[in-house]
Amino acid sequence: MSAVRKQSSAPRDTRKLILWATVAVIVIAVIVGVGWASRVPKAASEAPIQAHLKVGDVAPAFSVATNAGQFDLAQVSTPVLLEVFATWCPHCQRETAVLNQIATKYAGKIAMVAVSGSPQGMDGSSAETQSDVNTFGQQFAVRYPLAFDPELKVASQYLQGGFPTIVLIDKSKKVSWIKDGEVAASDLEKAIKATI
Repeated sequence: MSAVRKQSSAPRDTRKLILWATVAVIVIAVIVGVGWASRVPKAASEAPIQAHLKVGDVAPAFSVATNAGQFDLAQVSTPVLLEVFATWCPHCQRETAVLNQIATKYAGKIAMVAVSGSPQGMDGSSAETQSDVNTFGQQFAVRYPLAFDPELKVASQYLQGGFPTIVLIDKSKKVSWIKDGEVAASDLEKAIKATI
């Protein structure tokens, strides 16, 4: 009788082992999936335009109406930090925190302006409007000038194939630094210090 009990408990033990192994695999997959989804990617969101601009080039002239008044590159005497962004872009949305820090820390030392560079609005499908740019500014508590550029003129001159594109322009109106994708505050500060 004890031999029969041992034989009948063996399949039950195997089923328990398979069940626990399956649960462990599912738990590990969920943990990896959550970790992957919550990581902060540094890659840029793909952009529809790519300007042929490089460090050392004379910065193309531009003038845009911002929520803080007119911004005209030709009239600015300090170095300039230009961001070309998309309201729908998660990288741009996260980068606002870094740019807010920079705006506070370098107020008066650099001029900042962020210009919309995507034809798609904040929902990712409808056409971009001034309202999308206003909503972006409010939702992410942006503390630097934002401009809606319906003709994408600035993007056509500066965008590097990914959102956001951040360009530093020195006092002599030459491009001193270009980067697309999210930029850490420390990296951006290093580039600013080299420009001012």
